[in-house]
Amino acid sequence: MIIKKIIRKIRRFFYTFIASLGIKEKKGPVFVNFYSKFNGNTYLGKNVGFNGMVIKGKGKVIIGDYFHSGQECLIVTEYPNDKGEIEKKDVIIEDFVWFGDRVIVLGGVKIGEGAIIQAGSVVMEDIPKYAIAGGNPAKVFKYRDIEHFEKLKKEGKVH
Repeated sequence: MIIKKIIRKIRRFFYTFIASLGIKEKKGPVFVNFYSKFNGNTYLGKNVGFNGMVIKGKGKVIIGDYFHSGQECLIVTEYPNDKGEIEKKDVIIEDFVWFGDRVIVLGGVKIGEGAIIQAGSVVMEDIPKYAIAGGNPAKVFKYRDIEHFEKLKKEGKVH
């Protein structure tokens, strides 16, 4: 049991170190449990957790407080356009957002506070606050209990 804990801490330290090379700015603790790589133009809030995230391209990525990702997630911020030029598109992810495993987010997207993105989803358009979205392309199919979420947030119990 103790050896497993030590290995987990060493692994987290290693993955956090690698990920930190691509973080432009962070407001607080970052927890990286599995291989994650950021694009050098990534801004993180406090208490964010990654279980495997790759951010590609040179577009700006802003991730708010208490974000949590599943494994093998991807954010892509550059695309070729019709003129053969490379276009950069930023991504904004607000506070208290959760991603399931293998979520893909394309540039030019804003994901609102408290949103949950279902595993395997491809986010191509903005997702509103408190929405639960999934699919390819991701569509909102439900909303969180907003009153309950706001109550827990006010009490400091949402993480």
